Amino acid sequence: MPKWSLFYRCGLLALLSLVVSAPANATGLDDVLNQENSELGVGLKPAPIANDLVFLRRLSIDLIGRIPTEDEIQEYLALPKTTRRTQVVEKLLASDRFSDRWTTFFADMLRLRSNAEGGSTLIAFVHKAVEEGMPYDELCRRLISAGGKSGAVPEVGFILSDNADPLALAGITSQVFLGVRMACAECHDHPFDKWTREEFYGLAAYFGKTRRVQRRFQNRILATYTTEVDQTTVLWPPPGVGEASDRKPIAPTFPIALIKDDGKQPYLKRFAKVRASRDDLLAKVTKGKKPSGESSLDDLLSSADKRVKRRTAGDIDSGLGVLDEAKRDVEKIDVKAAGYRPSDLRQELARQVTSPRNRYFSRAFVNRVWKELVGVGFVEPIDDFSSENDFNHPQTLDYLADEFVAEGFDLRGLIRQIVGSEAYQREHAGDVDEATRLEMENAFIATPMRRMISETLYDSIVVAGHMAAVKHEAGKNMKIAWRATRVIKQPDATTPKVKPSELVKSGQPTKKMKKPVVVASSPYDLEKAIELDFDKLLKGSDSAIEVEKMMAKSAEEIEAERMLAQERRLQADYFDRYVRAEYDDNPSFNSSYRMASPAAPEHFLRVFGQPGRTELGDFRDTSASMRQQLMILNGRLTHEASRVGELEPLHRLLVGKNADLQAAIQLAYREVLTRNPSKTDLSDATEIINSADDRLAGMADLRWVLLNSNEFRFLP
Repeated sequence: MPKWSLFYRCGLLALLSLVVSAPANATGLDDVLNQENSELGVGLKPAPIANDLVFLRRLSIDLIGRIPTEDEIQEYLALPKTTRRTQVVEKLLASDRFSDRWTTFFADMLRLRSNAEGGSTLIAFVHKAVEEGMPYDELCRRLISAGGKSGAVPEVGFILSDNADPLALAGITSQVFLGVRMACAECHDHPFDKWTREEFYGLAAYFGKTRRVQRRFQNRILATYTTEVDQTTVLWPPPGVGEASDRKPIAPTFPIALIKDDGKQPYLKRFAKVRASRDDLLAKVTKGKKPSGESSLDDLLSSADKRVKRRTAGDIDSGLGVLDEAKRDVEKIDVKAAGYRPSDLRQELARQVTSPRNRYFSRAFVNRVWKELVGVGFVEPIDDFSSENDFNHPQTLDYLADEFVAEGFDLRGLIRQIVGSEAYQREHAGDVDEATRLEMENAFIATPMRRMISETLYDSIVVAGHMAAVKHEAGKNMKIAWRATRVIKQPDATTPKVKPSELVKSGQPTKKMKKPVVVASSPYDLEKAIELDFDKLLKGSDSAIEVEKMMAKSAEEIEAERMLAQERRLQADYFDRYVRAEYDDNPSFNSSYRMASPAAPEHFLRVFGQPGRTELGDFRDTSASMRQQLMILNGRLTHEASRVGELEPLHRLLVGKNADLQAAIQLAYREVLTRNPSKTDLSDATEIINSADDRLAGMADLRWVLLNSNEFRFLP
């Protein structure tokens, strides 16, 4: 069990809060920002502080990735007015959904992909790290330095996802963790910054002795892992420069100077105190125990090879199969044993990258989180801390970065400080010209318009439409579906009997897969995806590998069906037959934050901007498109959310002796837009509902209109 997991599971989270130092000044962030605006000559009047319901909606979207429910609204309004904002911040920071929402933030930042080598378990690991409050520097150290078997050591997926390529990892490390686009120096000195090609190769040398290794048996991958070798692959001068005989191993060199700890930085003293207190508590909880293992990798693989030779000379089928036994042995491997050879170089790099004295490290992360919550970064683009790129409010950035370090690189502490500030809680600029609006937003005295990220939009539609569970009574929505199928008129003796699901891309028969059901439920599943079980993934089972296969399987099966259909058309005649099936149209939707990611290109999440996470600087696309509009207008998700189910509270206000149309409209507005309707809203909504065949249909029309509004999609 990881040490931080043990630490928090022992119930010491509350105790930790006693030793984490509080910010030096509760309003310190606003003080620094206001002073800097004064020095910059900003004379515009700030936008007002947003009202309580606007704050609740904005905070819920940012912290837990969905709009608040009616129950949450009423619970919030019942709190004392003077403390309700602080109280709801603490509630949402402690919510299970906080980990889901901010795992997606890290997945974008770290380019985590479920279909990459070890990708699913790496996402599960990051989720657990966020859930249990692992300090950011600890998380990054483990990602950079981890070695071992994919799955058993989840964090090693970060190295494996780029095939342990030293040059790629150097570019990723500098850009993701330090906000420096040093990869531009791979082929030449950086054209717009101070970084040289030799510095880039010196950074890459930290990864030069790391190797990605796979153990196979009969074309099956038993294990993928990293190990360290004696020879580096990073040589200087690089290819194409000088003679090949002149190329020698280049010494690992960290290109960024750390600030001196001369006792003049109060935040470093606070950090040392916080970290010492954490370490003391950890020592008491773990009692100095360390995990131990019996089998090294080399021992197990050597014995497995001997068994293969022994059994292939005799009866392979007797007793436990070689493959099963090999897999069982791989699961026994002690991932910290000598066979893996941990990387001293990467451990040294990780210490320097994550040092509290590395200003690039803390600034880069604070800038990302600020942009995520406020909408405009101190540095834009957020991963380009270049000498040619001007900083916006550098004093405020440094203040937040120092506080982040002083509080022990605590993500929740950083978010708490930002969302508690006036800069976060202000309204939009209002009715001003474009130039004034931009000036106000860049001075952080007005909040920019931000569209929900795709996962938040998806989950908010689910919440607004009461679709986390079924909302219709069983049997109330029975529908008929007809599907066309082709039947062979006169089967040919040579017609293949292979089914589409039994084919792979090669078109050759393989192991039989599960036969699909013709119609088992609703005939359209446009926004579904593979769901990840984080706990199961972290148990080191084969489920992570299966997820990676499943994400690629659908395309293979589609191609197989096409190939088989073309072959059969040439060999036999068909007639069309229509199959009638009845189904209960009563769907429910799981959270998009637990879906394998990135989703398929045509999926709702990708259409609304989820990045592919394949390239550095692959940010979310916030632009609008016709495809987005069509998906919201005509998509299943919006359609189902609009319908009023018999099990919803809204249904009782529309049908029966206690029906109250005005109360129903007010509830609909709160559930979708987190506000009460104005008089004009009430009048328009009443007209929409009364123009329909009945109130249920009319309310469905109203909810559809609200869900399609910009007010729903954009943060208030």
